[in-house]
Amino acid sequence: MLDRPVLLLLAAVTAAALAAALLLRAVTGPAAAEAGPSAQARFALEEAEETLDLPGVAGDDGRPLVVIDPGHGGFDPGATNADYREKEIVLALAQALRDRLLAEGDVRVALTRDDDRYLAHAERFGIARRLEADLFVSIHADSGGGVDTASGASIYTLSDEASSRDARRFAERENRAERINGRDIGSESDTVSAILFDLSQRRIAREADAFADLIEREGEGLIRFRAEPRRSAALKVLRAPDVPSVLFEAGFITNAADAERLASAEGRARFAEAMANAIRIHFIRQEAAAAASTATATDDG
Repeated sequence: MLDRPVLLLLAAVTAAALAAALLLRAVTGPAAAEAGPSAQARFALEEAEETLDLPGVAGDDGRPLVVIDPGHGGFDPGATNADYREKEIVLALAQALRDRLLAEGDVRVALTRDDDRYLAHAERFGIARRLEADLFVSIHADSGGGVDTASGASIYTLSDEASSRDARRFAERENRAERINGRDIGSESDTVSAILFDLSQRRIAREADAFADLIEREGEGLIRFRAEPRRSAALKVLRAPDVPSVLFEAGFITNAADAERLASAEGRARFAEAMANAIRIHFIRQEAAAAASTATATDDG
């Protein structure tokens, strides 16, 4: 016979599973609840995305679409230091990148937010998915946690395991629980994303990694990077299963030199130049790969 503590544990697990199933049915409807796990996740994600207010897209039709995501906003200032607030700095960086890209004319561009408003993580990558973006770039800045000597930029891609303790700490801060219309969506969106991000997304992950490498290369001499700037972590905002996504952590708001640089016109221009170059080369490579694939298919036929 099982001990009483074991029985209590089993009962708790069963109750939690039943509650999760009931919540899923309430959120996604009977059809989703009767389907398998992957189908349930897709029902939930697609239903949530249908309610999004989509931003405008600028640029010539037929060009690849880049969705730029300035982190935080609204009631959430992000990292702060004296007169500097992350939400304002990253919005200005995103706008500088948008303007640079549109001036060059190679891509279409949309911003998840172009003003001071809050978006949940699922809304941010949901916008990219609804717009069928070809690339998603989320822009943030870090906090040194009371250590004002930490400085420099980092480039994050998605991984279930953090690449370092610092990467894990950064992800934990960025992934804090969220609420939309009074409903806690943190654990729900995690579950949906974990199911969707499976082996079928390996190609997308490879494209994101290759783009992150380009940012590091094109940023040399323009952007001040941390030691080992390429990092990975389980960041919610990068969980779009079908859009190559990176998070650019532009520097440390808690470092006076970093904050001043990121808030300056020169700092924004250098960031926009490096990132625009990386984006241009990324799509040149994608176009070349597509052409090679078409040529191979024609030869085989």
